[in-house]
Amino acid sequence: MARRRKGRDISGWLIVDKPAGLTSTAVVNKVRWALDAKKAGHAGTLDPDATGVLAVALGEATKTVPYVTDALKAYEFTIRLGQATNTDDAEGEVIAESAQRPDDQDIKEALGAFIGDIEQVPPQFSAVKIDGERAYKRARDGETMEIAARPLYVESLLLIDRPDADHVTLELVCGKGGYVRSIARDLGNALGCFGHVRELRRIWSGPWDAEDGLSLEQVDDMARSPALDAHLHPLEEALTSLPEVKATPEGVTRLRNGNPGMVLTTDVEYGDECWASYEGRAVAVGRFKSGELHPSRVINIEN
Repeated sequence: MARRRKGRDISGWLIVDKPAGLTSTAVVNKVRWALDAKKAGHAGTLDPDATGVLAVALGEATKTVPYVTDALKAYEFTIRLGQATNTDDAEGEVIAESAQRPDDQDIKEALGAFIGDIEQVPPQFSAVKIDGERAYKRARDGETMEIAARPLYVESLLLIDRPDADHVTLELVCGKGGYVRSIARDLGNALGCFGHVRELRRIWSGPWDAEDGLSLEQVDDMARSPALDAHLHPLEEALTSLPEVKATPEGVTRLRNGNPGMVLTTDVEYGDECWASYEGRAVAVGRFKSGELHPSRVINIEN
């Protein structure tokens, strides 16, 4: 018989301003402990040395994670020009160097090739699976792998600072699955000078800005207290990218049992993905068909 997981049935989102030096999983574990939560997850991994928005889902909010993961995200990052590393960031070994340094105009012109729908090859040190094994594990053993390119939507990529000849700071807004380290590597190659990420910060993710985030010190200070609970964001914030429909009293009962339920709407078309609310709280996510929501995810929170 499986052991029952201990903790509170607490639901919502806690936004953390992740510090450098910790994995995303370590931050989630800290938040789960601090809130004594039974269940937790996150929407979008940050590399250990990266900082910024890490949205941690608690309880029923974990069912809304895909809608944050799929949303646009923004990063501010600094590239070290003139050096390539085996990890595409400052933690790796330098594997190639160049004395060439592009000017600002050269950089701005090169950025255009990285905007729109592009193909991107993940870093050798990444969580991509190759024949069932994580790429970073094979890379640590000295293996060089052929990793297939993956599609990425880039809404914008802007030059925002040039601290010195060796460094350039960019702001990237992109969709799901992007590797900033790959952008740095490929831009450096396109400029003929190599490059790797020196610093990386996620400045917003979906509906949340870095300013919304608590530091881990704040999480520690408020741990196991109502003060930390007060910082929870409602899980409905994760659904802002989807249209909302209103469940009827009869419909909400059916939806909570996983069945199609009647909803009221004026601007949703047949087949649209949307979420149903009742008295202001999310009930289910699904497809609208002929006056009913056909649920794919049921949110088990009583109003």
